[in-house]
Formats: sequence, structure tokens, C-alpha cells
Amino acid sequence: MYLKRFIPSITQRVTIRSSPVIRQTNRVLSTQAEPAMFCMQCEQTQNNTGCTTVGVCGKDAPTSALQDLQLHFNVGLGQWANAIVEKGGVISEDVKDLLLDSTFATLTNVNFDSNRFYDYLKKSNNLKNKLVTQAKALGVDTTKLVGPAQFQYSEDKDFLAFEAKAHGVLQRKAKMNDNNAMVVREMAMYGIKGTVAYFNHAERLRKANPSAYSDAARNEVYAKLYKSLSDIAPERPQVGDMLGVALGVGALNLKVMELLDAAHVSTFGNPVPTEVSSIMTEGKCILVSGHDIVDLHTLLKMTEGKGINIYTHGEMLPAHSYPELKKFPHLKGHFGNAWQRQKIDFAKFPGAILLTSNCLIEPMPSYKDRIFTTNSVGFSGIPHLPELSFEPLIQCALKQPGFKASDCVKKTSTNDKFLIGFGHNTILSVADKVVESINKGDLKNIFLIGGCDGSEGERNYFTKLGEQLPQDAIALTLGCGKFRINGHNMGTLPNGIPRLLDMGQCNDSFGAVKVALALADVYKTDVNSLPLHFAISWFEQKAVAVLLTLLHLNVQNIYLGPRLPAFLTTDVLNILVEKFKIHPINSNDAKADMMTMIARTSKK
Repeated sequence: MYLKRFIPSITQRVTIRSSPVIRQTNRVLSTQAEPAMFCMQCEQTQNNTGCTTVGVCGKDAPTSALQDLQLHFNVGLGQWANAIVEKGGVISEDVKDLLLDSTFATLTNVNFDSNRFYDYLKKSNNLKNKLVTQAKALGVDTTKLVGPAQFQYSEDKDFLAFEAKAHGVLQRKAKMNDNNAMVVREMAMYGIKGTVAYFNHAERLRKANPSAYSDAARNEVYAKLYKSLSDIAPERPQVGDMLGVALGVGALNLKVMELLDAAHVSTFGNPVPTEVSSIMTEGKCILVSGHDIVDLHTLLKMTEGKGINIYTHGEMLPAHSYPELKKFPHLKGHFGNAWQRQKIDFAKFPGAILLTSNCLIEPMPSYKDRIFTTNSVGFSGIPHLPELSFEPLIQCALKQPGFKASDCVKKTSTNDKFLIGFGHNTILSVADKVVESINKGDLKNIFLIGGCDGSEGERNYFTKLGEQLPQDAIALTLGCGKFRINGHNMGTLPNGIPRLLDMGQCNDSFGAVKVALALADVYKTDVNSLPLHFAISWFEQKAVAVLLTLLHLNVQNIYLGPRLPAFLTTDVLNILVEKFKIHPINSNDAKADMMTMIARTSKK
């Protein structure tokens, strides 16, 4: 019913003149002079329009084109799989693994190795041929599967390069009659990519713990994933159809995040409040970055008794709050900051380094010989470890100098501990205290300040917002955006509840949704009527998936930044503003935004 109210709004124009940030999104992609590449899937795009020679992330044009071709191929695989499932057929585990792995590899700052994509394409073709045979045997009318489903593969690299150029963003746009349809289709595609990344994490957990979630729940997600891919296949889609797909992706991502949350908890236990030290311990060491806690847990087991200390980096910080990981005494602490500082952090780290997922930056010579990738991550010239095969990493760590005694003392006046572990289970376990604080007037506003971090100066907005919160407000944070505020001692409410609650990784976004819905239930209202304010920093496709989930839930008045997505047009943005009251952040005045947020709910 809600979707029917949303879709017709494409014909309504809500003219917004006040914000130059919004005005700058009114662009038309030109195909007159074809650039070497065109990629606009993340926040850091060149001139906030699209990268045309080399990605700001470091991705080169040939690899960018191969990623576009792999996505085209995966949409086709989705078409075949969807047709087979509709006929009652079963999709092989090989297809599922390939679809998740190769799609995850196309996210920003994941895989820069073109040879890996040639391998993905070859495997995709072999599996597609099996799907075609299976579909025909089930009586599928294969003539109705057009577009990506009919892509004809060749091992000739010149042919693949030509085909890759034919299936990029600009080429898709050239085939469409409606620029807005293209925009929403891209948004849906990026949301699918983010959802696949989350599901990839969930599926790796389920391999380690088959009881993490049911076969029925798993099959439901895969079926909806195939359907979503199939729905974005038409070359000339209708805007209304694509809007429906995009919101459907948001619903699918909600389910995926729920399964991921269940998998983490059933495998490693409920996170508990934990102080994590940033002071190192003398000895050999390995640094684990990315998001994949299965890898960290496996590595901890493999390094028991070897005299190697393990440290987390970036989004791996929340791992310290899981009971099953806390059992390992050689999980010593956290080193460094958010992902974008890895060139500084990794250069200073005197041991071996493992990248388990996004976000990888081109390795510097100072540590290029001691960094390893695994899973979907890749970079040409960097050793890639097969799944859970960490012996080369361990041997490398034993050869490195490790931390000296002089490295293991506090050298600055900044806080040397991170307080983490406030997952939804912990927060809801003290829900009575939260409600008591609200009823007494000690807690008047809750701010969710989180999402992705990045190097842009405008992201200081989120730090300033956290610093200026009134004493009767608390901040929830998750994702690597936490590093903008988690070094601040914000104290506690009168009843002892910390005013800064770290809810975990971006993978733990479901927890924030669960807390919001629980509060709404207590007060017999909806989320939009709560004194709950969303200040979200976005960077890549996982963030797009989470945004679509919030829109699916009809969450309104989200403040989004530091810049709005380059793939938005004014028409589409106007719809988001009208229906969901999306706000671009005022990067120059966080306090003004904060006062506007507070005023919105204080009137209710």
C-alpha cells in the first residue's frame, strides 16, 4: 500500500532551491566523448560526478570495465536462477558462492586485481551453461530471458575488454529513454551489491556454524536476490518499477542483516560492554582489518601458543566484545584508526597484516611485502590466501620484528581505551533505565551518528555534532564512522548509562533498527515520532543498502553526508526529499542541524 503511494510521485516535482549541494546533483551524463572509464558508485567520485580516468579509490580503467562486465554477467545469472526457482528447481551451492564472491569483489576498495575478474568471468560462464541446461530441462521458456541472460562469453581478453566497455554505466544510460529510470536502477544495483556483501558475511558464518539460521530463511534470501537481479535486467526499465525494486532491496537487506546478526550472536555470543586497549604488548604481531570475524576467530585458534599477539584495525574493533573471542588472551587490543588511515597505520605496524573484506587501499612499499588478502579482496602483486588458510601470514609475522618494549607505553594525552559492546541485546537489557531517563527528562534526544568514515574534511561535521550534543542527549554509533566520536569522553546520564554507546560494525546496523522499533513499541508510536535523530555518513554500497532499508521502513528526516550520491538527479532527489525528508548535512554548521533535529521532535 505504501509503495503505491510512493511510485506515482515521480510525476510530481518538488523544486528545491535553497541548497547548492542539492543543485549540484542536477547533472546529465554525457556520452559524447567516451571516457576511459565511468564509475559513480561511491561517495568519493571525482568532482562528485564520476571517475573517468582512474578511480579515486585507485581502481584502473580495465579493472573497472571488468567489474561492470561481471555485474552484467551476474544479473544474467540472477535471471536464470530466478526462472529455475520459479519452476521449483534448486540452485547449486557453486552458483550461490560465485554470485556472492564475485559481486562483493566489485564493491569500492575490495578487489583491484583484473586477473581475478577474468577468473570470475570464466567460472560464471561454466555455471551459466549448467543453469541453461537445468532451465531447459524444467521447461523454462528461454526466449523470454533476454539482455544479460544471453551474454555470450569468450576467453579472448580483447573480446572481453570490448564487451566490458559495452556494459558500463554510460552505455546502459544510452539505451534508456528515461534518465531517472537509469538513476533508480543504479541505486537498486548498488543496494544489491551492499546486500550481497552483508549476506556474504552471514553465509561465511553459517559455514562455520550451520545452525546460525534456518535453510528456509536462507532459501528465502537467495530467491529474493535472484528476483532482484532479474528485475533490474530490462534495458529500458520504467521508473516506477525500479523504485519498487529499490525499496524491495531495502526489505531484503533488512532480512539479511537480521540473519547476519543472528549468525554473529549464535556463533560468538552476545556482545558485552568492553574496554579495548590501544596500548600495544611487546612481541610478534598480526593486524586484522576489514569486517570478517570468522577469519579473526580462525586466526586466533591457529596462533594459540605461537607467541603471536593479534590486534584489530578499523571495523574489526567490535570483535573484542564477543565472549567467544574474549577467551583468547593473545587478542591484545586495537591498533590504528578508520580504514582511510591505513597507509599511516599499516606502515607503523611491525608485523604481518590481513585484509578480510573492504576496505583496501593500494599498499605502500613500506608494508607491501607483509600484507595479505583473503576472501573477495585482491590487489595485483599482493599474496592472496585461500579461505581460512593463514599459515603464510603466520610465518610472515614470525619473521617481522614485532613490538619492542619501548613501543608499549602511552605516548600521548589522548584516551588509550575504546569502550565498545553496546549491541541491541545490551541496550535492550537496560531498556527500563532508558525509558526511566526519558520519562524523568534526563534523556530527551537520541542521536545515531554513524556509517562510513572517509578522508574528506567535511566529515568533521560528525565529530562536531557529537561534541556539541546537550547533556540530556546520548549518541549511538556504529560503522567506521564511530572513529569520528569514539575518542571523546561524553560521561554518563544520571542513572549511569554512558552517553556514547558503540553498537558495533556497519554489519550490525540491524541492532540500531531493533532498538528504534523497540522504543517505538514502548511509547506506542512510530520511529518518526521518537526523539531519535539519524546523522549518517555514507561512503559505499553497504551504506546504500542500509539507506534503502531505512526508506523501506519509512524512516524520515535522515541527515546524509558529507555529499549526496553522484548518481542522484534532481528529480529523484526531490522524491526522496518529499517522501522521506532526506536532508543533506550542513557541513559548515553541525550545531544548526542539531538544533533543527531537536526542534522537530520537541514540538510533538
